Amino acid sequence: MGILRRTKIGRGYHNLLRARSIITVLIKHGFMDFVDNSRLIQAMKLSRFTFKKHQKEEFHKHFSHWERLRLACEELGPTFVKLGQFLSNRPDLIPSELCAEFEKLLENVPPFRAELAKMIFESSLNVKIDKVFKEFDPDPFSSASVAQVHRAVLLDGTKVAVKIQRPGIKAIIESDLEIMMFLALTVKKHMSEMSALDPVAIVNEFSDGIRQELDFSREALNIEKFSRMFSEEKELVVPKVFKEFSNKDILTMLFIEGVKFSNYAGTEEEIKKICEKLANLVLRQIFQEGYFHADPHSGNIIITDDLKICFIDFGLMGLLPPKHKTSLCDIILGLVNHDPELITRAIISLSHNKEVDNRAEIEHQAFKIMEQYAYLPIEDINIGHFLRDLLKLLVQNKLLIPTDIFLLLKSLISLEGTIRKIMPNFDMISHIEPFIKKLLYRTRSPYKLIRDLLRAGVDYSKFLAELPSELRDILTQFKNKTLKIQFEHRGLEPLLAKHDNIVNRLSFAIITASMILGSAMLLNSKVPPLYHGISIPGSLFFMFSAFMGLLLIISILRHGKM
Repeated sequence: MGILRRTKIGRGYHNLLRARSIITVLIKHGFMDFVDNSRLIQAMKLSRFTFKKHQKEEFHKHFSHWERLRLACEELGPTFVKLGQFLSNRPDLIPSELCAEFEKLLENVPPFRAELAKMIFESSLNVKIDKVFKEFDPDPFSSASVAQVHRAVLLDGTKVAVKIQRPGIKAIIESDLEIMMFLALTVKKHMSEMSALDPVAIVNEFSDGIRQELDFSREALNIEKFSRMFSEEKELVVPKVFKEFSNKDILTMLFIEGVKFSNYAGTEEEIKKICEKLANLVLRQIFQEGYFHADPHSGNIIITDDLKICFIDFGLMGLLPPKHKTSLCDIILGLVNHDPELITRAIISLSHNKEVDNRAEIEHQAFKIMEQYAYLPIEDINIGHFLRDLLKLLVQNKLLIPTDIFLLLKSLISLEGTIRKIMPNFDMISHIEPFIKKLLYRTRSPYKLIRDLLRAGVDYSKFLAELPSELRDILTQFKNKTLKIQFEHRGLEPLLAKHDNIVNRLSFAIITASMILGSAMLLNSKVPPLYHGISIPGSLFFMFSAFMGLLLIISILRHGKM
């Protein structure tokens, strides 16, 4: 019941029904072992008999383990589809085969009625739709699990795209997130082999991300920030946001005419020019600005009639701090210069776990990866394949990498894959090279070194100036016997939990034994009322004590803990 209270899942009948349907889908797709091992049915206080008929369904035997997981997510709806898409960007958390499968997740959601879309627009912005638009296309040209997008024309004739959030989606997602947290806590409690994965941390990170995605005002801020950063870029078009017709549920943007990148059909020279523009724009986002579109696949890139690039869907953006830019440069320099030691240093500097025991092994693996590309001409090196191999190295060695780094690597892989679909011989390395040179000049130039030395000198001067007073304070505390040293114990939680279980069980046993002795005394004293000379209170008390003892035995046999 502790988990139920913590996640408040017991507060609603709807949540109970939803949790039951989730378990049903898991069993239907062949995950009965997982349900049993995690004790989800017992945790939800449900009857195993309820799910018995679903165990007989055998259609799942025609699919692989990972395919069944994907199908289960699709059947469970938008929140679980989004969870799968989130995990597809985290090869450090799940196997690469499952990442590839989750990338196929489909949002099979029919559009909602135009009348409902208009009603949501009017109630959300408190304005009649005919006071805003001259025309409003009732048929959405794009529909997904969270929102759908309609074409419209403002009163001044400006063509716009209106993104309207699906009705009730927030309540659905919040309910599912609550249940996800309950499931994560249950799995963490009963499946020790899942502790390394930390399902609770995954759900927390996913919850933060999807709540941001549900707030369209954040996407509007992303667009405006992106627009300001690239205001002088003539080859880029950023859709204008109409703030007066936008809020957390509605996003009204300038409609950009053009074709999707994958559908572009121009001359060979035009295709080459477009690919070079796209590569330079994304690489500038990464290496110069440190703020990049994290999903540059062909569906999110539009080519305008005058051959300019337009990115759409700014819900997922990545950040790259300066120190991470330098590490990324070192990785690519290590590849070009055949330097596995430089690659290893850069990888470890990116990871959270700086202390690694198998540094030599990581360097050897980096050398083996590098050897695959060592004798290729620069223009033939596929940076996407190299980064995929690098991701495998990170996962195999359990290096903890910030989420934005995974988004960055996936973004570069997606970029090269998108370009090579229409220009197979595209040379990505030659386009990365000038950005790396500029970044290295900025970070390792004599001017930068002098500036860093001056900054360090200022810090040291402050430290030396404050040192006497700090030492005086410590000596004063020592003299007055007020000096305190704090110790932090780590790794004792399992021992303390085991200790609590032992104490609880021992207390329960002592209380039960005392009750049995008390009931025996009542029986021996023949405390009235009597039935055939046997004390009725003593008999009832004895049966209750025996029942308590039986519960203790069952608990020990079934769970091994209280």
